[in-house]
Amino acid sequence: MISTVFPTSTPILTGVRLQVRKLQPQITLWRRLIHQRPELAFNELQTATFISQKLTEWGIEHQSGIAKTGIVAVIKGHRPGPVLAIRADMDALPIQELNDVEYRSQHEGVMHACGHDGHVAIALGTAYYLSQNRHSFCGTVKLIFQPAEEGPGGAKPMIESGVLENPDVDAIIGLHLWNNLPLGTVGVRTGPLMAATEFFHCTIKGRGGHGAIPHQTVDSIVVAAQVVNAIQTIVARNIDPLKSAVVTLGELHAGSAVNVIADQARLSGTVRYFDESYEGYFEQRLDQIIGGICQSHGASYQLDYNPLYPPVVNHPDVTDLVRSVALSVAETPAEVIPDCQTMGGEDMSFFLRAVPGCYFLLGSANQAKSLAYPHHHPRFDFDEAALSTGVEMFVRCVESFCRN
Repeated sequence: MISTVFPTSTPILTGVRLQVRKLQPQITLWRRLIHQRPELAFNELQTATFISQKLTEWGIEHQSGIAKTGIVAVIKGHRPGPVLAIRADMDALPIQELNDVEYRSQHEGVMHACGHDGHVAIALGTAYYLSQNRHSFCGTVKLIFQPAEEGPGGAKPMIESGVLENPDVDAIIGLHLWNNLPLGTVGVRTGPLMAATEFFHCTIKGRGGHGAIPHQTVDSIVVAAQVVNAIQTIVARNIDPLKSAVVTLGELHAGSAVNVIADQARLSGTVRYFDESYEGYFEQRLDQIIGGICQSHGASYQLDYNPLYPPVVNHPDVTDLVRSVALSVAETPAEVIPDCQTMGGEDMSFFLRAVPGCYFLLGSANQAKSLAYPHHHPRFDFDEAALSTGVEMFVRCVESFCRN
């Protein structure tokens, strides 16, 4: 029952919580409407139109068309004060939904499989509440509806468009619905929360020929096999064992016939790490390893390396504020989870590099309702009771940050 997740421990909590709970059916409806119309990166046109219509309906000042489909809304409290930004991402994934629900995706091959539909609904619920309760906070709240989190990334172009300026943002917060945590929990961590996300593609160029005459060739598959093995030593032997990192090869393509030695092999992978001091290191080390192996075999190579997102690193002061709010919202202190790191990546990291902030994880899994499939799974869904928890978290963070 929702009541077991949202206790009413004080009169103040009761007042906010009751108002937020009354919004639950509406927030759920918004989420489902967005879920039915998922859109890929920088094509969130219907989603942006829906957001803009709601903000206009509530008389909330906003600007559309930022970084193609992004939106920034501004809500002012009862008197001047600091500026807090709240960020919500809008895009979906190229996944065919397998859920048999009335609100399943109506767009073939596209699905909200990561909870961004819930993020938008939570931000809209927060916007509506704050617009109706301007007396409860001072200062200004900026709500940033961001495109393209799943890649190639909408945070950076939004920042470059000036969304953190006019007025200047003092701090920023955001959340991610998280099916790795049960409903009713909040993951809050100071420092690195999510990993850097980097991708690489490498083409190894040998010399093809007949499978029965290998001495006339440079076998790209043999070279690639050695590269695959050697890459595993980067984390095992080059990275401080007290620091976490991952190098994963996800693709390897070579050859077209059993009796032909392939002239090219193509491999691709991803790199993840938390420590910002490793920026640039993996590209350099991959280049050294691949180059050395290719040279020893008389092969050549082309390495394309893409450092997509830096690590998500939370600021201590803003994280302390979010943690204190989470302790007031959660049923017990044990439901505020500090050990919640993930090697998943997020371009919220660019906002956190620009201004102090905190990104936190909101538990949304419910095993009893079969709502615990992992993110990016074609059956991903979450317990919608988490939506009003998200609104309450944001509202209380605003009230605490922009204190009367």
